[in-house]
Amino acid sequence: MTDLRFEDKVVIVTGAGNGLGRSHALEFGRRGAKVIVNDLGGSAFGDGSNKAAADVVVDEIKAAGGEAAANYDSVEDGGKIVQTAMDNFGKIDIVINNAGILRDKSFQKMTDEDWDLIYRVHVKGSYAVTHAAWPHMREQQYGRIIFTASAAGIYGNFGQANYSMAKLGLHGLAQTLAHEGKKRNIIVNSIAPIAASRLTETVMPADILKNLKPEYVTPLVSYLCHESNTDTGGLYEVGAGWIGKLRWERTAGVGLKLDNVNAESIADSWAQICDFSEGSTNPVSTQDSMMAPMQNLQNK
Repeated sequence: MTDLRFEDKVVIVTGAGNGLGRSHALEFGRRGAKVIVNDLGGSAFGDGSNKAAADVVVDEIKAAGGEAAANYDSVEDGGKIVQTAMDNFGKIDIVINNAGILRDKSFQKMTDEDWDLIYRVHVKGSYAVTHAAWPHMREQQYGRIIFTASAAGIYGNFGQANYSMAKLGLHGLAQTLAHEGKKRNIIVNSIAPIAASRLTETVMPADILKNLKPEYVTPLVSYLCHESNTDTGGLYEVGAGWIGKLRWERTAGVGLKLDNVNAESIADSWAQICDFSEGSTNPVSTQDSMMAPMQNLQNK
């Protein structure tokens, strides 16, 4: 099999000072990409800053023979991060939106600050970096973008209402950008990784985490970002060497007669409405999802 190389590509990896981001940055450097290592150097909870986190990874890439430059800006200042790529390497081809923090609390105890900070780092930050890179990718008619979602966003998780909101929101953003970018060869995908990091160490046992290496996630990111990949708009769970693609599924549903749409008729049909055992479908677009309701307009 031919090696997947990135010699002529410039990649931004946000939150690249530790964990998954560091793994991604090192791998892209090893495969020939020029890497912008972004890390504010704050804590896993969004406090403080420290330039050392990014600098260490840049030094590692250079020591291995690669090219890299550090950026210490918050992802909320996405334009500055992209400008670092332009100043150092003259273009931007790949964006890995990886930076993230936690503010886990039950919804009852959650503060506005807990909610807003998670939104700003995960959602606004990913938006800001991607929005700044988007015009460059459109002009060169090439781009590869990764958003980092989470099982918490897909399935929900106690104490993570803010984090779950942000992570599923990122996949919603990714799906729309996949539509908007496809004709200009901008490929956009989401991953929901499970790996040892500063974030997962607060919620998973140490004996399990030691085997959940970030290096088991990074290869999927590398593949999705290679020029040979044209699959877009996907959501992939990945970890411990396992990779799976998710899709939406809905029941066959029930089309009620338009003169009998009421709570009682819904109650009578509830078992069938919720039955996935027969005739379920997998809508792949907004238009696809609307076909059944539109067809039911004839059910008079």
